Amino acid sequence: MIKLFSIFSPLLLITLMTGMPMAAKVPTPAEPPEGVKIISIDEAHQLLYQKDVYVFDMRKELHYGKGHIPGAVSLTYKWTQKELHFNDRGELDMSRLPADKNAVIIFHGHGPEEWKSYYTSRAAKEAGYNNVMWLRDGYSTWANKGYAVER
Repeated sequence: MIKLFSIFSPLLLITLMTGMPMAAKVPTPAEPPEGVKIISIDEAHQLLYQKDVYVFDMRKELHYGKGHIPGAVSLTYKWTQKELHFNDRGELDMSRLPADKNAVIIFHGHGPEEWKSYYTSRAAKEAGYNNVMWLRDGYSTWANKGYAVER
């Protein structure tokens, strides 16, 4: 038994060590994609009640159902390669965005360590939307700040 442990323990250690970088959370860039404006929680709160402002929640529907920013629409971004979460290989239903390319659009996810809202805001800008905003701090900061939440 001890001999078996001495053979497999180095293999287990190597396996665990090589998997650690993949499991680590990688924060999104501090700067938004080109042509996208990064906004704070307070700025988003002020915009929320204005006309022609659309808020899209990029989290999974399960999380959206537990609570979301008032008026936000669930727009799930699905990774096409689950092991590569820090790339832009995902699926998004762009037809759910407003027809008006000048509408104010705000994208958010869980918080600053998620990439879905970053990639979605970039895709919207590339699709010709002119007022794309990225709420980098996301839902967790919104809720922690005590702003209204819908369920």
